[in-house]
Amino acid sequence: MTTVSRRGASSPRELTRIGDRLSFVYLERAVIHCVDNAITAADGDGVRHLPSATIGTLLLGPGTKISQQAVRLLGESGVGIVWVGEHGVRYYAGGRALSRSAALAEAQARLWANPRTRLEVARSMYALRFPDDDPAGRSRRELLGKEGDRVKSCYRAEAARTGIRWRGRRYVQGDFASGDAPNQAVTAAGQCMYGIAQSVVAALGCIPGLGFVHSGHELSFALDIADLYKTEIGIPVAFEAAAESEEDIGPRVRRALRDRVHATGLLERCVHDVKTLLTPGSTADSAEEGDAPQHDRVTLQSDRGEEVESGRNLGEGLIW
Repeated sequence: MTTVSRRGASSPRELTRIGDRLSFVYLERAVIHCVDNAITAADGDGVRHLPSATIGTLLLGPGTKISQQAVRLLGESGVGIVWVGEHGVRYYAGGRALSRSAALAEAQARLWANPRTRLEVARSMYALRFPDDDPAGRSRRELLGKEGDRVKSCYRAEAARTGIRWRGRRYVQGDFASGDAPNQAVTAAGQCMYGIAQSVVAALGCIPGLGFVHSGHELSFALDIADLYKTEIGIPVAFEAAAESEEDIGPRVRRALRDRVHATGLLERCVHDVKTLLTPGSTADSAEEGDAPQHDRVTLQSDRGEEVESGRNLGEGLIW
C-alpha cells in the first residue's frame, strides 16, 4: 500500500543536482511548450528542445508565451522561472525542492530565530567576503559599513580596469533606462544573480524570506547569497560588457554572466556555501539534492521533541 511517506523511485530529472546544471537559459519571442518530457522553444528559426533537468533558471524575456504543461514540468524539475522585462529581472516562480528534505529549512529557521546565532551566520557570510579579516566581535553596523566600502572600491577598481568613466551608482527602481550604460549593466547583472541565487535556495528547500543580512523581503535569504559573489562575478562582468558597447546592454550582460557563472562553477559553489552556512561542521556534502534516498521521509512531531512514523493510524496503543 502506497502512502505519502513512501514514493516510487525518482525519475532522472528529479535526481539532477542543482550544482551540476546550467546557470540559466534566456528565451525571448518564443512559445515554450512541453513535448516528451522536454521543454520546446519555437520561434522564427524553428523549434529547439531543452532538457529541463539541465536548467537552473529559465529567463523568459519579452514576447514569450509558456504553456501550463511546460510550467508543470519545470516545477517538477526544480527549475526557477523568471519573467524578464525590458527593464530588469524579477523572480516570479520557482520549482519544488530537489532535496525532498526539510533539514536545511529547519536548520535555517533555528539559526534565524535566535538573535545570537542569526548574527553568527551574518558574520560567517561576511567572512566569505573578507577572507583576510575576522568579523568576530564586529557589530552589524560595522559589517554593513565595511561591505559598503568594499562595493564602492570594487566599482572604482573595475572602472579603472575597463577604462570606463564611473560617476557613481545611480538606480531608480522601476526606471532601468534612467541610468547610464555602466549602471544599467550593474543592474542587469545584479538581477540575474538574484534569480540564480533564488533558484539554488528553492532547490535546496531553504526559506527565501529568512535572511541573515537582509530582512523584511520575501527573498531576503536569496539576496544574502547573491551578494556573496557580487564583487567577484557580477560587477566585473557588468563593467566588461559596458566597456565593449552601450548597445543592447541587458542581453549582452546576461550572455556574458551566463558564461562566467558556468566557467567558475558558481552553482556548485553556491550550494556548498549555503549548506556550510546553515549546517556548519557538517561533512554531508554527498547528501546534496539528487543524492537523497528514493523514498521521502515524513514523520509526525510528538511531545518532548519525539518524532513518530507517519502513514499509519496512531489512535490506539500509543503512549503520549
